[in-house]
Amino acid sequence: MSGVTYVTRDGDCLDNICWRHYGRSNQMVELVLEANHGLAERGAIYSENIAIFLPEVIEKPIEDNIINIWD
Repeated sequence: MSGVTYVTRDGDCLDNICWRHYGRSNQMVELVLEANHGLAERGAIYSENIAIFLPEVIEKPIEDNIINIWD
């Protein structure tokens, strides 16, 4: 599996890391947790110097039927 390793800064949280790296956190948090065994046990806010593997996403997300209020 290809991807990059992100090293945390004090106060980082996974949804923010995913938002900055992938441009979204929906479904990405779960993907990163699956790729990093034991990461969920570290809690929501990380200390510095934790290496987190961010896997490459090849497939495009399946979009739900989105209804806009202006449609």
